[in-house]
Amino acid sequence: MQCEVDRNLEKCNYTYPGCPRKGKCCECIAYHRRNGELPACYFTEEQEKTWDRSIEYFVKVNSKR
Repeated sequence: MQCEVDRNLEKCNYTYPGCPRKGKCCECIAYHRRNGELPACYFTEEQEKTWDRSIEYFVKVNSKR
């Protein structure tokens, strides 16, 4: 399957400018899985700015209290 990088970039909210995986969703997800993390697209714009990709952070900010 061919990655549609230009189309993916339209929706990618990742703010780090030098990432070689930006817009390459398959590579991005695989990279973050290996590191026990989630990619930026799982987070809101405000949450993404923390650069905390941990699953713990995701659960914390998305848990209903």
